[in-house]
Amino acid sequence: MDLVLVNGNHQQAKAQVVIIDINKRASLLKRIGELTNVELILLADNADDVFDFVQEAVPLWKQLPTFKVNDTAAIIDFFRSRLQQRQPVLNGLVLAGGKSVRMGQDKGAVNWYGKEQRYHMADLLKSFCNEVYISCRDAVQQQEIDETYNTITDTFTNLGPFGAILSAFRQQPNSAWLVVACDMPLIDEHILQHLTLNRQVKAIATTYQSETTNFPEPLITIWEPKAYPVLLQFLAQGYSCPRKVLINADVAVLDVPDQEALSNVNTPEEMDRVRHVIKQRSKKPNG
Repeated sequence: MDLVLVNGNHQQAKAQVVIIDINKRASLLKRIGELTNVELILLADNADDVFDFVQEAVPLWKQLPTFKVNDTAAIIDFFRSRLQQRQPVLNGLVLAGGKSVRMGQDKGAVNWYGKEQRYHMADLLKSFCNEVYISCRDAVQQQEIDETYNTITDTFTNLGPFGAILSAFRQQPNSAWLVVACDMPLIDEHILQHLTLNRQVKAIATTYQSETTNFPEPLITIWEPKAYPVLLQFLAQGYSCPRKVLINADVAVLDVPDQEALSNVNTPEEMDRVRHVIKQRSKKPNG
């Protein structure tokens, strides 16, 4: 739930909307001392201006948006703008806790761009996120991570990426999480920027559509705080697949600027192919 409107006569809230109605003048005057954080003024059909006592109680009232109470479009735009301004802080999470069985080596430690991929991806995320963490499956793996990087060790264990996402939310439930797998080495700043610029906070997540699977791609997704209880609900039903959540929940799905960026590297053969792609791209002007 993004927004709740309550009756100020009975409940307190973070911010207030004042309705100027001639028929309610006396009632409002009795409660004038309760106007502590007014953000919007609405004029009823019978009112043309803000009451004098409201002007005195709210010194900056002229700077506040003031609409007619039946101006639905303006009111909706006001609340939509407020929601966008107050969107949750975005943190980054690099999924690097997998056992890499098919690869035969730690995928997070593969050097694609001059450093281990888990560090390369963490560095990329720093331009778009408030804080960046590397996900670790256990304390042993956590000890292997360079101490200059933040880590989150799974507290939801043996659940793969699903457990890593839940563990991040458990640590910071009021933050949104940009989750990116370390085995997608073709993800670059452009892909991350496009995702963050088109983030839809009204949905539980913003993600890309994969043409390969024809499903949303959970391994590069922004998960909003409201996704946390949804993920827990799926887990309670026995599901631990983040893609299943994306398919069955209110999610914003974007077209990815470069489909090849969603390529996973899980085997030595796939690694060779992607190394070739990276080499070819590096030869292009501005590549």
